[in-house]
Amino acid sequence: EKSCMTLDDFMRDNNMGEFRDLLKKAKAVVVAPELLKGAFIVGASGGNAVALVRDEKTGHWSEPAFYSIGGASFGLQIGGQSSEVILLAMTERGVTALMGNSFKLGADVGVAAGPVGMGAQAATANLSADILSFSRSKGLYGGISLDGAVMAVRAGLNKAYYGEKASPTDIFVRHEVKNSQAACLIQGLKKSAT
Repeated sequence: EKSCMTLDDFMRDNNMGEFRDLLKKAKAVVVAPELLKGAFIVGASGGNAVALVRDEKTGHWSEPAFYSIGGASFGLQIGGQSSEVILLAMTERGVTALMGNSFKLGADVGVAAGPVGMGAQAATANLSADILSFSRSKGLYGGISLDGAVMAVRAGLNKAYYGEKASPTDIFVRHEVKNSQAACLIQGLKKSAT
């Protein structure tokens, strides 16, 4: 439900025009309704997310799979922030990364900040990353830097949600599990990506 609200927030936001255009071409979407970032000398970020993959033949979106996103940074820093984040997998390599148990953004799969706000169209010409990141945080917009962050499958959440053990491949490719609670998010993506 939180992911559904986050997608709706992004779709209604005037600063997210390029996000809406790129969503139409995305092969997969990862929605993190609340990515927390905090620092006092050593920084850390983390949160839960759901991913959905678009079937290349039918154009239909899969059921969601649950992931965690986390990272650490070092240096002179202090403060905290909570952001809504959506990642768009633009390449097959980005989708393939979601099939594994975990992967490192920036190392195993290329990630770049997505273009946001006025004049963003010029920035899109240079985007060749596997995954584009978009974030909203209390009036601040931008592509959040997720280089070095690790995305890992939350097998326990997937099992609890579907009532049985389900891998990303079971969910995205084989379509072996379903949960009607995902209807809001799937319909939101279907509407947004057309």
